[in-house]
Amino acid sequence: MDILYGLHPVEEAVRAGSRTFDHVCLARDRADAKLERIAALCRERGIRLRMEPRDHLTELANTAAHQGVVAVVRAKALVDLEDLLVPQAGKTPLLLALDGVEDPQNLGALLRTANGAGVDGVVATERRAAPLSGVAAKASAGAAEHVRMARVVNMTRALEQIKAANIWVIGLDERGEQTYDQFDFTTPCALVLGREGAGLHELVKRTCDHLLRIPMAGAIASLNVSVAGAVVLFEAARQRRNAALALGQPAEAPAKPKKTKGMGSF
Repeated sequence: MDILYGLHPVEEAVRAGSRTFDHVCLARDRADAKLERIAALCRERGIRLRMEPRDHLTELANTAAHQGVVAVVRAKALVDLEDLLVPQAGKTPLLLALDGVEDPQNLGALLRTANGAGVDGVVATERRAAPLSGVAAKASAGAAEHVRMARVVNMTRALEQIKAANIWVIGLDERGEQTYDQFDFTTPCALVLGREGAGLHELVKRTCDHLLRIPMAGAIASLNVSVAGAVVLFEAARQRRNAALALGQPAEAPAKPKKTKGMGSF
C-alpha cells in the first residue's frame, strides 16, 4: 500500500477516483472546514475514516507535514505508452518524457506543471527514476492524480516509438542548437528532460529530433529540471493558446469553478 498525505493530494485523489483507498486518517486535534470537506467527500465515496492522534499520522506519513490527513491507498494505476499515443479528438499531442529524474520533489513539481500546461501524458523510466510516492504527490499539490503516466524500461526505444507516431521528440539541453521560444510547439511533440545535474543520456540526446536550450543571463548555465520544464511547457501552452485564438477556436475547455489556491500552495 502507498501513503498519501496533505490536504490537496488526498482531496484530489478522492475526487479523481484514481486510487483504491483502504482508509483515511484525520487528526483528532484539528477541526476545520478543509478537513471537514475531505471527510464529507470520503463519506460520499464510502471511504473509511479514522480519527487518530497527530503523532500517529506523523509516524504513518514519516513527516510532520501531513496537515492533519493521511490516506492509505493502492498505487496509482499506470497506463501503457501506446495509450498515450492514441490521438485525442481536437487536440495536438503534447507529451513529457523524463530521462532519469530521480528527485520526487522534482517529479511532483513536473506533474503539477504538466497538468497545468495541458500535457497529455508523462513517460518515465522504471529504474533510476523517482517513484510516484507520497512526497511526489505532495509536491504536485494533487495534480499527480490527474496526469496519465507510463513507465518504460528503455527511454530510447520509447522515444523511437513516439517518433513513429509522428510526434516530434524535443530534448532540452544547455548546448541546444536553438532557444526554446524559437521552436513551433503547435506541432505534435514530446519534450524530454534529463537527470538532475547530468542532463540527458547521450543516446537519448542523439534520438531527439531537436535540442533546445533556455538562454541564461547569469553565471549559472542551467535551471533546475522542474523549473526548466515549467518554462518550456508553458511556452508550448502559450503558443497553442494563441494559435487556437487566431483560428477563432476556444483555447481550452471551460474549467469547473473551484476555489483559487495561493501561489506555491500545497
